[in-house]
Amino acid sequence: MKNYLRITTTVLLVLFLALPLQGQKKKYESLQEAIFSAGQLRGQGGPANVTWIEEGNKYSYTKMQEGNQEIWIYEPKSENGEKVFSSGDFTFPDSGDPFRYRTFQWTKDFNYILFQTSFTPIWRYSGNSDYYYYSIAEKSMKLVADQAFTAEVSPDGTKVGYGKDGNIFVFDLNTKKHTQYTDDAENHFYNGRFGWAYEEEFGLVQAWSWSPNSKFIAFWQSDEREVPIYKLTDFSGQHPEYMEVPYPKVGDPSPKVRIGVLDINQQKKKWLELDIKDGYIPRIYWTAKASTLAVTSLNRKHNHLQLYFFNVESGVKSLVMEEQTDSWIDMFDFFAGRLHHFYFPDNLEEFFWISERDGWAHIYRYNYTGKLINQVTKGTFEVIGIDAIDFKKKLIHYTSTEVSPLERNLFAIRFDGSNKKQITQEEGNHSVNLSPNGIYYIDTYSDCNTPNTVDLKTTSAKVLKKLEDNKSVLEYLENHIYAPKELFTFETSDGQVLDGYVIKPINFNPEKNYPLVLDIYGGPGSQGVYNSFGVNGWHQFLAQEGYVIASVNNRGNGGYGSEFEKIVYRNLGNWETHDFVETAKFLAKKSWIDGENMAIRGHSYGGYTSGLTMLKHPDVFKVGIVTAPVTDHILYDCILTERYMDLLEDNPEGYESSSVITYAGNLKGHMLLSHSLMDENVHPQNTFQLVKALIDNGKDFDLKIYPPGAHGVAYHMPSYMLLMTQYTNYLEKYLKENK
Repeated sequence: MKNYLRITTTVLLVLFLALPLQGQKKKYESLQEAIFSAGQLRGQGGPANVTWIEEGNKYSYTKMQEGNQEIWIYEPKSENGEKVFSSGDFTFPDSGDPFRYRTFQWTKDFNYILFQTSFTPIWRYSGNSDYYYYSIAEKSMKLVADQAFTAEVSPDGTKVGYGKDGNIFVFDLNTKKHTQYTDDAENHFYNGRFGWAYEEEFGLVQAWSWSPNSKFIAFWQSDEREVPIYKLTDFSGQHPEYMEVPYPKVGDPSPKVRIGVLDINQQKKKWLELDIKDGYIPRIYWTAKASTLAVTSLNRKHNHLQLYFFNVESGVKSLVMEEQTDSWIDMFDFFAGRLHHFYFPDNLEEFFWISERDGWAHIYRYNYTGKLINQVTKGTFEVIGIDAIDFKKKLIHYTSTEVSPLERNLFAIRFDGSNKKQITQEEGNHSVNLSPNGIYYIDTYSDCNTPNTVDLKTTSAKVLKKLEDNKSVLEYLENHIYAPKELFTFETSDGQVLDGYVIKPINFNPEKNYPLVLDIYGGPGSQGVYNSFGVNGWHQFLAQEGYVIASVNNRGNGGYGSEFEKIVYRNLGNWETHDFVETAKFLAKKSWIDGENMAIRGHSYGGYTSGLTMLKHPDVFKVGIVTAPVTDHILYDCILTERYMDLLEDNPEGYESSSVITYAGNLKGHMLLSHSLMDENVHPQNTFQLVKALIDNGKDFDLKIYPPGAHGVAYHMPSYMLLMTQYTNYLEKYLKENK
């Protein structure tokens, strides 16, 4: 692991600004002011909506100018920028309303833009939108599809495919003709889109894909008609209204899916023959081989992956690769925002796959017959994702944890695993946006003592332009108190080394005794501790009010290898709560931590683990703030839960021991439960079953219900501020007033 005592000049500057003479700096006058300070601490993030164009030699981006959305094109080589669109020049056709867009796509020739507007949300990521087609030369705007679920320009730039009302359509940009290709959609039965479970747990919204030659569209057909319905209640009117969500819980029938292929010119439809039984088809990919579609299947246990190649014209399929494990196989990385572990580069009949088969996530190279050519990366680190593949130079750019599990850095390596080179050099956590040709990248990075910096660089180690130095953050720190994260490492009683951070109170005095708030999430594959600049305004307020805030990368988290992460398999909650307790006990040995007044707080999976920790280890934490928790895994969706817990019939003891409800009689401290009645993700049923179990055991607790909110509980700014105030007051009451 990297030596974090090395301090750069920039770090010294920030430390000088942030730490000395805190009493002379401005304090937060209210919790709201502190929470809003997150924007000041985060600073500017650099260009938005970056899209690399012209093979990566230029990029387009959005910037706001006097309230208008502007699209600019920038060429790194010449350092020239050009504005190609301003929303201020347009209103919506047939309306006087100012034009606004959510996202945009380029056509292949970069002469036209497809805008997504008027978004109406459905689930976490999805919704219906209007799509407009804009000509840069003619400066004309035309509606292509209204309230479509998704839309995408064909690779040849002549058509726009879109999904609407559960069916798939194509609009020909030359003839201006709409053609409907599927017509059998009905309630909970879709073509080209998913229901809640597939979208949430496999990460995709658009359930269809253009072939590279624009001749075909491959799509999922999703049938949820046998999936049980969960009803959420809206109490806002005189009579309650109900939102129905097909939601497959553990052991329930999962959505049935199959893959179809549309022949765009012939207007024909073909189904690919693949028997997945009660399993899943999490991904499809067009390959570099004409008319060949790669289809992945995953069994219901998530431990048997198969990759098939289909000739979509003949229907002939071949099994190319398969993998089986003793735990689960990841198809993507939700927390890193990496939607794919398979990569099929253009113009190369080879593919790359990120697998944990040797205990660490590494890149493997295959040919199209399924033969393993070589393992590209090796070592005790995790590859997070591939950023670019150069088939001419036989070079891969990828992001990994090789420097430290607390950092992400960009590397380059040849296909055969030789000539590995680290590209990003600055200490800290890097997020890169790399051009497809592997020449340029936008690098956003920070460390615990240095705010975000955004640079435009070349992979040959040249900084072309400083896009954001965030001088405004440094100026803010000159006048405002700030408590930085401090990284620490310790060894648990069973010999596991864990990484964490602490935030000490403003004007910290080691002779004083401070209450501790352990703020956690802890779910499989996640990570809460990085060497990055802290921007949590609530944490800053707590530090001002005399709390120590801490977090830890517990077992089950990603970034530390398969053994560290998958120890939680079939027994969620056991090792997570163990590590939270070990962290609290380690910190409580510090003379400046009040071990009698410690709290644990978490939301969602963090709500689950904070509640479970309070009940499995009732003598450690005096306070538990438990928000939107899963309280029994049989109540959550089958795709995620069975991935980590196995099937219920094969692991009944694991489900029992991982349930918060099992331990309801153990509560000793003070528990604040919060949930929304309109949470379609973690249903309020979870909290109410725990409430009943606590009551049955004669245990007192506090409950806050937010009727209209979703999984975030709060539903607008006043409700969010109320929720955070309730958290803060609860800590104040039971960790300070009642000492």
